[in-house]
Amino acid sequence: MPVDVLPIVACCEPVLESALDEREATVLAAALKVLADPARLRLLSLVAAAPDGECCACELVEPLGRSQPTVSHHLSMLVQAGLLTREKRGKWAWYRVAPGPLATLRDALDPGPVPRRRQLPVAR
Repeated sequence: MPVDVLPIVACCEPVLESALDEREATVLAAALKVLADPARLRLLSLVAAAPDGECCACELVEPLGRSQPTVSHHLSMLVQAGLLTREKRGKWAWYRVAPGPLATLRDALDPGPVPRRRQLPVAR
């Protein structure tokens, strides 16, 4: 099933604070679908964990265990969604995590303050 890749922009109130309307649900679902693929999630993680905060596409093929065209396809989807940035250096593409869209997703999924549970009196 193909994934519609939409750039991740301001989304919505946290999903546990108020009900999403149809448009907000569609935008958030599209963003989450991009991350729902294990290969793309691993790529995001590999780039984020890179020592300098950036990674060459050539360094991602072996750890992911996929072909170069497959890795490039997944990286392109992450760039389209705005989760990664790409910088061309010579013949290589270098990737960095774009913090803004990740913060948008985090904020949309933030449960807010956890309500304190009322303690029942202990029977004696």
